[in-house]
Amino acid sequence: MKKLIITLQLLLSITAFGQGFLHRDGQKIVDGNGQNIILRGLGIGGWMVQEGYMMQTQPFASPQYVIKQKIEEVIGEQGTKEFYAAYKANGLTKRDVDSLAVWGFNSIRLPMHYNLYTPSVQEEKNGEITWIEEGFTMTDNLLKWCAENKIYLILDLHAAPGGQGNDAAISDYDTTKPSLWESEANQKKMIALWKKLASRYRDNPWMGAYDIINEPNWNFTGTNKNGCDENSNGPLRELMVQVTKAIREVDTNHLIFIEGNCWGNNYNGIFPLWDENMALSFHKYWNYNTKESIQKMLDYREQYNVPIWLGESGENSNVWFKDALTLVESNNIGWAFWPMKKIENIAGVTSVTKIPEYDVLLKYWKDGGQKPSADFAKKTLMKMADNYKMENITVKPDVIDAMFRQVQTNDTKPYKRHLIPGKIAATQYDLGTNGYAYLDNDFINYRVETGKFEEWNKGNTMRNDGVDILPCKDAGSNGYQVSFIEDGEWLQFTTQVAKQNAYKVAIRYSSENSEGKLYLETENGKKSETIILPVTGGNEKWKSVVLSGVELNAGTNKIKVVFEKGGFNLNYLEFSEVKKTKSKK
Repeated sequence: MKKLIITLQLLLSITAFGQGFLHRDGQKIVDGNGQNIILRGLGIGGWMVQEGYMMQTQPFASPQYVIKQKIEEVIGEQGTKEFYAAYKANGLTKRDVDSLAVWGFNSIRLPMHYNLYTPSVQEEKNGEITWIEEGFTMTDNLLKWCAENKIYLILDLHAAPGGQGNDAAISDYDTTKPSLWESEANQKKMIALWKKLASRYRDNPWMGAYDIINEPNWNFTGTNKNGCDENSNGPLRELMVQVTKAIREVDTNHLIFIEGNCWGNNYNGIFPLWDENMALSFHKYWNYNTKESIQKMLDYREQYNVPIWLGESGENSNVWFKDALTLVESNNIGWAFWPMKKIENIAGVTSVTKIPEYDVLLKYWKDGGQKPSADFAKKTLMKMADNYKMENITVKPDVIDAMFRQVQTNDTKPYKRHLIPGKIAATQYDLGTNGYAYLDNDFINYRVETGKFEEWNKGNTMRNDGVDILPCKDAGSNGYQVSFIEDGEWLQFTTQVAKQNAYKVAIRYSSENSEGKLYLETENGKKSETIILPVTGGNEKWKSVVLSGVELNAGTNKIKVVFEKGGFNLNYLEFSEVKKTKSKK
């Protein structure tokens, strides 16, 4: 009888795979036709689980429950409900998913908060498990939008009942209550939730996989509070085994991702694996993009004949993104980057605009003082919620370009169409990587051995390259300027020149106490004369100097602006024709 049941399960699985379910094939993830699939995904961080750093509340409110307390303090319980309803309604819509598909993503990782699907253990009566429809409806809608775009949805339990790690912001862990690991009731609730989800989505092939626990970081027997020195990880393995068993009771179709301790990367004691349709997830942040940085996971793949997946990465420069994705894709590893929407974000595919009134709230929450009125606070928060709509966010073309096109080529492309004669903003240099579209001395963020981060971008504004950009108040600017310019750096601009001619170039710049020098260089290596940029007497004191006799051909011209001597700020370059004087007979 046991053999018959196993045979039937295998037959069901084979039938399901034929319908298009992602599944394990040795060390590969394949679709129902057996085609190798490299998942290129985005984690929708912040939608179901807010993290303080995304909301700019990190110094005083990192976990979501504390953020919610701060909001409730200024606008009350009913106002808070209205804010969160708008925040969730605007945070992810069909338009967002449509956009992700157009940009090149073929998967979405959904970070779930359990409390949208089921109440906390403390709220349940008589130890029973009840359900909340909101989370399931949100997931249903997202899965529908994914299917319409042929995008796989990967469910990620980001905030498990009780919280799964000492890094409280990630899992909304409340230290005054039992964690996931300190409560059998919390563990039972997690197991039941996964069974409920699997039962609901078992027949949908656009449900890509179940990522059953995000970034556990807990010390069971070790001394490191985030579980980085654990050697057995017994409780983690046992819980994942139980969750898998519950899923398989109702769903034999879907791939299951597991994660190690220490934010997903410590797999000591997790092996051997216990399911045939399983893959390993690991997370990668702020380290070097060498094969050595992923070698342990490559070894696991080979040793246990199992696929591996970069389930979370990001929060770095475009150069780091390009290098990381080139590394993993060349090793047949899929990925999901992080996150989609964050306030004033240059390192994501989009950015949410912060209004000045929100700074007033942040200052009050941080420092106290005069409490803003409830009316002011509510209008501010509702406006911020409105700014999460796709039509109101700022899309970051440089980040998208780095994650997709730049992985395939070092060719550059115009940031926008630059016409000559005309004005070219310094910050609108070409899309491309360091050494090809621009040259900047600091362009990647690594966590060095001291535990500190190397500084790679002093501006943290507009674009995510190594080029340092700041807001600009000078008249005629596009609102931004290139700053912290160092000797030998350069920017390239692809331009469309109306006709072959000599042009003069008005260079708009400012400098506090350092004389600068620059010259222009065209594709054929032809250089203009070097022009000196005298000190203007302040970073806000702008002047123009004119470089004459720049010969350009008609049509496409790639022009490098080379900073022979830095120490100044650059606003724009304005090209105009040199009028030829008629010779007297």
